[in-house]
Amino acid sequence: MENLLEVHNQILHTRRRKVKSSVSRPPAPPLRPSARKATAAKAAPAAKSPRPPAAADAPRKGDLNGNALAALREMIVSGELAPGQRLNERQLCEQLAISRTPVREALKALTQEGLLQAHPNRSPVVAPLDAADTRDLIQVVSAIEALAGELAAASVSEAQVAELGILHYTMLAHHARQEMSGYFAANKAFHRRIVEYAGNPVLLWVWDLLSLRVDRARYASNQWPERWQEATAEHARILELFTARDAAGVGQAMREHVRKGLSVVVASLPAPPTA
Repeated sequence: MENLLEVHNQILHTRRRKVKSSVSRPPAPPLRPSARKATAAKAAPAAKSPRPPAAADAPRKGDLNGNALAALREMIVSGELAPGQRLNERQLCEQLAISRTPVREALKALTQEGLLQAHPNRSPVVAPLDAADTRDLIQVVSAIEALAGELAAASVSEAQVAELGILHYTMLAHHARQEMSGYFAANKAFHRRIVEYAGNPVLLWVWDLLSLRVDRARYASNQWPERWQEATAEHARILELFTARDAAGVGQAMREHVRKGLSVVVASLPAPPTA
């Protein structure tokens, strides 16, 4: 009997040990936010410091020269810098918020283009519009644009005609608001597109070269409200002829359009002195 009790007690003791060892420990309390951040900081690799901006992000010398040239050319074409006006380099630098070197390079380029006149030991002067020179330009530019119109109308696509239409209605919108600068930009794009559509790179090269000299006269022609109104009607007629693929009609309309516009300017200029 005593042996049985002893065996029974041993069995109970063994069971208590198994139960005690099988009980799992309670889960650890969650880490506080600050502790989680510290733990993550240890595990995560160190972040690289941001790199300084690349040198290419800074304005380049060529960009500054080009910006100064475009700005000064526009000021001459629009008449903001009037014919005969002597230019002050320092004032131009302040006005354009740019250093002297780009302005100086731009003045040299504008002199080569014929928009400025250089004088020894003196500041350059805005070249005056010359009646004889403008008359010569009328003959050449009207012939170029007439030829370009004929070539373009013979092969123009629907998409290209649509683009001319967009430019025409853009001009109408600027005309309605009396926005001369916006109208001039759309007008120049309209004429250049026609020369592009001719498909003759030499023709386009010559037109681009002459446009540097004819732009002032073209801009000035819109100073007369009657002529400006006539020009919009002439553009509408040119667009109609392109839609009809009337090559001969486009050529003739382009020739007359150029002659009428520039002839108004010639008539307003003083006659050259006679010998």
